[in-house]
Amino acid sequence: MAPRTVGLILTYNGERLLGRCLQSLRFCDEILVVDSLSADATAGIAKAAGAKVLVRRWEGPGPQFRFAMEHIRAMRPAVDWVVSLDQDEWLSDELAANIRAAIAADGGHAGFWMPRSSFYFNRFMRHSGWYPDLLLRLFRPDGMEVHVSGAHYSFHPLGPTGRLAGDIVHYPYRNFREHLDKVNSYAQQGADDLRAKGRRGGVLPGLLHGGARFAKLYLLKLGFLDGRAGFINAAHGAFYAFLKYVRADGPESWGPEK
Repeated sequence: MAPRTVGLILTYNGERLLGRCLQSLRFCDEILVVDSLSADATAGIAKAAGAKVLVRRWEGPGPQFRFAMEHIRAMRPAVDWVVSLDQDEWLSDELAANIRAAIAADGGHAGFWMPRSSFYFNRFMRHSGWYPDLLLRLFRPDGMEVHVSGAHYSFHPLGPTGRLAGDIVHYPYRNFREHLDKVNSYAQQGADDLRAKGRRGGVLPGLLHGGARFAKLYLLKLGFLDGRAGFINAAHGAFYAFLKYVRADGPESWGPEK
């Protein structure tokens, strides 16, 4: 029997690029979309493409992926491979072909790493810590575990892995406003995570971590080679780190509620 493959996408108001994402997964035997109560056309786009749509309130990437994987592991016939993408990503033709070849070869791997190429401001970033940005996005259902840190998640293999050529194409932000909205959201989640771990924040730690973040992205990660985009990205990274540490030590409310 040929290996059975499922494409997995978590969505929330993802109508902008979801069609391309779904199209790149058309080789999968089934596509599962777990939607977090989108208010736009996300669910309709997914259903029109033949995907199965499950709706679940967002409680963070960990619970959402655990819910999705429980559903996938219960599928019959059994699922051999999962290809996971975000709603603002799609597989290049080269990568899709290499994924199909890896699945057909079935060489005993738990999963495969693949590079992600992300567009920011006016270019696909090639430095700044953005590329090759290797991600485990093809894996066996029982061959990985999800690690969560604040607003970010990653898949970690539970066995031998390989690496595939070709890129995941990624358009994370449509404009500066959307980037700042995400910086704000990620900084708050990061601050909550610091507090939960008992770590202190404050203005001085914020300045130190912000400065270190800028130096890392712009100098150590060669962000200056990404031109204006590299500088702007490093500045946003510094602002994120500053906000996270300031908020971790600040009051949750600045005054009376009424």
